[in-house]
Amino acid sequence: MPVLEVENLKTYFYTLRGIVKAVDNVSFTVERGEIMGLAGESGCGKSTVAWSLLGLVPPPGRIVDGSIRIDGMDITRMSEAEIRRKIRWSKISMVFQGAMNALSPVHRVGDQIIEPLLIHKGMEKSEAYSIAEDLVQQVGLPPEILKRYPHELSGGQKQRIVIAMALIMEPDIIIADEPTTALDVIVQGQIINLLKSISKKKGISIIIISHDLSVIAEMADKVAIMYAGKIVEYGPSEKIFKEPQHPYTQLLLRAIPRLHGVKEKLIYIPGSPPDLRNPPRGCRFHPRCPYVMDVCRVEEPPLFQVGHQHYSACWLNKESGVAATKALEEAKA
Repeated sequence: MPVLEVENLKTYFYTLRGIVKAVDNVSFTVERGEIMGLAGESGCGKSTVAWSLLGLVPPPGRIVDGSIRIDGMDITRMSEAEIRRKIRWSKISMVFQGAMNALSPVHRVGDQIIEPLLIHKGMEKSEAYSIAEDLVQQVGLPPEILKRYPHELSGGQKQRIVIAMALIMEPDIIIADEPTTALDVIVQGQIINLLKSISKKKGISIIIISHDLSVIAEMADKVAIMYAGKIVEYGPSEKIFKEPQHPYTQLLLRAIPRLHGVKEKLIYIPGSPPDLRNPPRGCRFHPRCPYVMDVCRVEEPPLFQVGHQHYSACWLNKESGVAATKALEEAKA
């Protein structure tokens, strides 16, 4: 059984100006010890997916449909008290975007790390501090750093502290929301290597959320590309980066400078993402797509299977998708 199963998730925000369909019919699975990348432009719904997985969608948003099963338990059917007691931090935790904003400036970092142990496990402070000292050493920091305040730490140190906070209850899944934002390149590499090492040594599944595809490529075993609240392509990382099937994925990759291989002219995607209060009919990418067809404007494409565990929501993939599905069915038979 996958450690995480998300099926037909819909998370909407009910505003005075209309209903914002931030996450609309999203499905994916994460295996134990697997790293999944969730990529796309700002405002595509990546962070809303993360808040949904934690049961922390801020008002006026709420989960309106679908299921989120963590170790077989559907959190959409649980009360807030049950999620807090059984799921949040003990089964799934989060490395929040912007380490400085995630830390209280008036409390020592040690007190912030041990807080879940005091509340959820009822530990004595001395015992919790002993665990925290061991944990910060695992993320590459000296134990004495627990006595410092956040303003006394560098950006990389604060990011490691936030990672330690996410690990303190030994969860099965960690969500890392833009974990390398605002860090220099050297520190970015250190944080990426740290997260990969944690996943490998502890068997923890990681969902890394980023608009930086180079970070996703370095870390992820599989990738989901989001656009306007929907997953438009989903599959193994190697297939996504070497054989992208959806036009949006292809255009995103062509916007990234290459150090090696064939040098292509960098391009940009014209236009802007749609207003999710009133998304376009049919495929949500069709107003910006260079390959748009009549069917794209009137009918929303499903996720066609275009290879082994590789899916693309584009009408251009219809024939190849059907052929791939038949081939897989014949292989199973």
